[in-house]
Amino acid sequence: MFIYPYSYVHPQSFSYSYYWPYSQAGQPIMPIPDVPYRLSILSYPNPLRQYPQVDPTLFNQSAIAMQTLMKDASILLNKLAESKEFDSKIMAAAQQSNKKEIEKLIKSTGIKSKVDTSFNPDGINLKLSSKVGGTECCHLTIALRWM
Repeated sequence: MFIYPYSYVHPQSFSYSYYWPYSQAGQPIMPIPDVPYRLSILSYPNPLRQYPQVDPTLFNQSAIAMQTLMKDASILLNKLAESKEFDSKIMAAAQQSNKKEIEKLIKSTGIKSKVDTSFNPDGINLKLSSKVGGTECCHLTIALRWM
């Protein structure tokens, strides 16, 4: 007697048949009996498990820090969108693998967030990050292509 081990048995007491996806003419293979050991333990919440009290403080502070990152990203993207001269300077510095010059140019836009840059012949990745209480809480990655 074969009982399919991954079938779901509804907690209410009724029987139904499991159909294999490739069975002939949709015929049932075998009825699944309603027996107590077949009921899924995972489908019921465990009344003995106690969840800790939630503290949304860090979550809230992370959201506030992310708003700052979004503002800085907006400032940076506006500068990149408005000035082809600025774009050329960044691309030329990347072509020469001058990471310090790129970071200096990015900081010259007036953003205050920490920026980690990486680039390749296809484009540039800018990872803005922020800390709350000494813990890194949020990151915002901007990926731009130039080729």
